[in-house]
Amino acid sequence: MNTKFSDLSSNSIETTNGKTDFFYEDVIHGLQANPKRLDSKYFYDAAGDKLFREIMNCPEYYLTNAELEIFSEKTAELVAAINSHGAGFDLIELGAGDAMKSTYLLNELLKQQIDFRYVPIDISANVIKNLNHNLPQVLPKLKITGLNGEYFEMLAQATSLSNKRKVVLFLGSNIGNMPIHEATEFCKNLRNHLSEGDYVLVGMDLKKNPKTILSAYNDRGGITKRFNLNLLERINNELNADFLISQFDHYATYDPESGACKSYLISLEDQTVQIGEKQVHFAKNEHIFMEISQKFSFGQIEELARNSGFKLMNQLFDSKKWFTDVIWSAG
Repeated sequence: MNTKFSDLSSNSIETTNGKTDFFYEDVIHGLQANPKRLDSKYFYDAAGDKLFREIMNCPEYYLTNAELEIFSEKTAELVAAINSHGAGFDLIELGAGDAMKSTYLLNELLKQQIDFRYVPIDISANVIKNLNHNLPQVLPKLKITGLNGEYFEMLAQATSLSNKRKVVLFLGSNIGNMPIHEATEFCKNLRNHLSEGDYVLVGMDLKKNPKTILSAYNDRGGITKRFNLNLLERINNELNADFLISQFDHYATYDPESGACKSYLISLEDQTVQIGEKQVHFAKNEHIFMEISQKFSFGQIEELARNSGFKLMNQLFDSKKWFTDVIWSAG
């Protein structure tokens, strides 16, 4: 993911694999759309991974600590819920990141001598490389098979590793990175990759005081701003573009009625950016839609499960009831 193109001529894109082709095509397609947009899955190069870890440590970013509380203090309940069948299973994590939260679960599963294999999936090759190397040192008895790539492409591989029951983790309110209708289609697709009796454990951020939510995506230290702007840096580095980063600013907004928290980059000037062989014009004050972070009501969670073919089995909360990890069964 971190291929650099510093030696290329000003208008060329030379790829060493198809990933850069897809990146370029997605960037051009998004920036030629009206309104302009960029795909949030491209946030996570090595620099983006580091910045997101910094965001998770921000005092305003409550999500990490809320879900971490569930995984660290209700670990036995989690194990009992996902191991209710009493047989071995493959534990598949979509968007594993640094596996900080799931490590509590892995440790408890090993402690209880439960038969399982951990299969982390992440779009970031850097993340999977680190997990494959570091986790067996921390948890020597852990069986791990890390997979780098798109969620469903890798999930198809993960589900073919064995005939064991599957338990899929989708933590960190990653489900909130889609509007409700897209989240429904995602969950339907997830259900189609699973068999009856398989489980999914989904982390969901709940609706709460709008000021609490907005400050989580507009921290005082400006880390979220740098995280968003880093995608422009990545486009410069990997796609031979010439974004002037100082001519863009970060803006976040939250709608308490819909539960949608959205992030944008705003062009501060009329400007034209060269990206490989293409030019993209930005009007002053024109926005690029970067990401949605959907917050859920209890009714929305129940409706999402029902509409995508899952049955609600269990639900765990942090002490403030700001966050929930729901356990669904494939019906």
